[in-house]
Amino acid sequence: MMRRRRMLAEINVVPYIDVMLVLLVIFMVTAPMLMQGVEVDLPDANAAPVEDQDAEPVIVSINGVGQLFLNLGASDKQPLELATVRQRIAAILRRTPDKPVLIWGDKSVPYGDVVRVMTALQQAGAPSVGLVTENPVSGE
Repeated sequence: MMRRRRMLAEINVVPYIDVMLVLLVIFMVTAPMLMQGVEVDLPDANAAPVEDQDAEPVIVSINGVGQLFLNLGASDKQPLELATVRQRIAAILRRTPDKPVLIWGDKSVPYGDVVRVMTALQQAGAPSVGLVTENPVSGE
């Protein structure tokens, strides 16, 4: 009697590892680009960083001439009115109340403009609003 030998199929995982490594490189290259918004010259400050949060923050940018921008969607380079920013932030916070809200304010923007935006964000439901700064270069 002849015994039949069963052939077990073997899976070659090398192509899957190659694809995974390519995807890893793509995500590493594109991740920093996701946080880019309007170019602002942030003020320097010796401040402790905020604790890491799981949710990606909503960033309101104020450029040197006082125009407002949101880091949402394809229209993140389009200037918005303060009322529009307040409405969009309120809609976001209704869906995800714990979403952090940050302001990137150019250092040439008057303090009153930043306070006006912070007040509008708090009226929209943001429990706290963070200000983004740069660490000063050593020796200055």
